[in-house]
Amino acid sequence: MSEKKLKLLIINPGSTSTKVSLFEDKTSLFEKSLFHDAPELLKYPHVNDQIPFRYQVILDMLKSYGTDPADIDIFVGRGGSAYSQPGGVTRIDERLYNDTVAAVGGSEHPAKLGVMLAWKFATEYGKEAYTLNPTNVDEYCDYARLTGIRGVYRISHSHVLNQKAVAEYHAEKIGKKYEECNFIVAHIDGGITVSAHEKGKMVDGNMGADGEGTFTPTRIGSVPVLALLDYIEAHSVSDVRLMCSRAGGFVSLFGTSDSDKIHALVEAGDKKASLVWNTMIYQICKQIGEMSAVLCGKVDGILLTGGLMRFEDIREGIEKRCGFIAPVSVYPGEMEQEALALSVLKALQGEAPILTYSGKPVWDGFEGLDL
Repeated sequence: MSEKKLKLLIINPGSTSTKVSLFEDKTSLFEKSLFHDAPELLKYPHVNDQIPFRYQVILDMLKSYGTDPADIDIFVGRGGSAYSQPGGVTRIDERLYNDTVAAVGGSEHPAKLGVMLAWKFATEYGKEAYTLNPTNVDEYCDYARLTGIRGVYRISHSHVLNQKAVAEYHAEKIGKKYEECNFIVAHIDGGITVSAHEKGKMVDGNMGADGEGTFTPTRIGSVPVLALLDYIEAHSVSDVRLMCSRAGGFVSLFGTSDSDKIHALVEAGDKKASLVWNTMIYQICKQIGEMSAVLCGKVDGILLTGGLMRFEDIREGIEKRCGFIAPVSVYPGEMEQEALALSVLKALQGEAPILTYSGKPVWDGFEGLDL
């Protein structure tokens, strides 16, 4: 008699979307993504306040496919915002849920809602919940941590889930293991992160939701500190915090995070849109150059992924400025849904470990040094 096939609901909230998939073992039964323009989400004062809205979005998706949540065996959510964690599959328990709600890791990335929603479904229906490679997986080298202010450190906040999934896929495609390769991976969407992957470890990258790197459809990116202080004096710290994750970039410059609308203006020859769009590409290229230096120029590939890679001019711009570093490969969209489902399924079958959240950061300062 064959074993019962498991149904896994994959919940993936992003800065501008809610993506949901239902898997039966390794088979995807459906996948649906709903775009949320930034002004719609800005109605909610805090990212946690989006839970009822996103929960109803998921219920409506399930209803449209004739699926009863009670029939689902496992709930899997994208994660982030808790203390830093090692890579891999982690069981969502009450401690991880509470630390995610409180954002003890210091970042209010919408990915955190995946853990919160998976836990909500799991507790309501008496099932288990898991997460994989949340945004706060920490594999940084020490050089990537230190800043010029004592006690202030750079920490890992990135699109770890998709970046690692794409890197592993590309390594297999070229006949190698992820642990044998050096890649620069750029996730380019509502948020943009560019990371250096050295022999299977994400050793450096920009803190996209913390105001570092290029500006994006929803984020301000890096701004000179003194200019930012001048802005804060005329506005508020809370204004800037909001612009770091949800109200900066295109939202600040155009009043929308809808990249299709901005790109349509570019194609129509709009000078403002063209300047903003091409500056974003230019800044992505600068980040790729930084990460090539991290890897000492030994780069096996530049991998471009994320929703904005549907626009061919982004690839063209990056190849023009960065093609000399390494071959450029494009994987539009994300591989996150498959990675969440198949990795959790593999762990449940005993082929990979299931981690327990420790409630402590992976890295907690330079031991013995007054830094």
